[in-house]
Amino acid sequence: MEDLADDLVSRTTVPALVAGVSNRGIRTITAGGKTPVTESSAYRIASLTKTFTSAATVLALTERAIPLSALAIDLLPALAPDWRADPAITVEQLLGQIAGLRETLDGAAVAALGDGTDAIQEGARLVVRAGNERAPGERWSYYNGNYFLVGAILAGVTGLSYEDALVRTLLQPWGLTRTGFETPATAVGGWDGQISLPAGTYPRGRRPSGGLWSCMDDLLGFAEHLFNHAALLGETRLPRTRADDPMSYGLGWALGPSGQMYLNGRLPGYRTAALLIPDRCYAAVALANRTDALPEVARLLSDLQHAVTGDDLATQIDAFAA
Repeated sequence: MEDLADDLVSRTTVPALVAGVSNRGIRTITAGGKTPVTESSAYRIASLTKTFTSAATVLALTERAIPLSALAIDLLPALAPDWRADPAITVEQLLGQIAGLRETLDGAAVAALGDGTDAIQEGARLVVRAGNERAPGERWSYYNGNYFLVGAILAGVTGLSYEDALVRTLLQPWGLTRTGFETPATAVGGWDGQISLPAGTYPRGRRPSGGLWSCMDDLLGFAEHLFNHAALLGETRLPRTRADDPMSYGLGWALGPSGQMYLNGRLPGYRTAALLIPDRCYAAVALANRTDALPEVARLLSDLQHAVTGDDLATQIDAFAA
């Protein structure tokens, strides 16, 4: 696998690509492209943020003996006067993208809320005001609004801001010290074709669904901690979808045919992807700094895990809804 990773990355056309594998805790990390990068180089990880939000929320609820079947409206009493969504929606359904919410809220509307202390709660308010498209649990559909609500729930149950709750519940205890929302000094610049993109800002209201910066070291560490946390892993990898849904999905992760957990992240200038095989304590992550790099990233991860499972997942990783 080390030779395969080196070969794949050496042929990359991405300006700065880093790929890493953790195989039962033994790491192999390789980098390629014109811009030197290491395991500490920071990339915007986009929707990979959802896996952190999901894990922190499950841990926070477990610590307080709150079941995943708890009603979201009960955990967000401040939103009750504006609640037009189905009151039967549970935390589990939000995490599993099966809440049936009406998908009317776009990124621009959330960005317009600004970056004040109430931005995440007000983003969640806009989601529940829009109501439901279908009954909870009826069908899987990828919608960032689910995670706007989850972020507000994490803040509400901990009595902290969403960001502080993520740090205190997950990032700090797991030693993920190079993952956060502020642009770090080690940030890798993004590219769209031949155009260099400024780092820019990410609207605070959208942070629970996609706002983190992270690096290979922390992402592999996140996977390794998840493998060692049996209860959290069990909840995360349990399918919440139906047989006729577009895909099998757990809590923040798509589920593959051989027990894989995978997803990708997309933001202008960045493409990231991660794939875990929990039964083998195997994780593969790829981070790229070019807008159109996802097919290359997906093929790389699929080829790395093929030796373990025999599955070709390049199309699924590339096509995932993130």
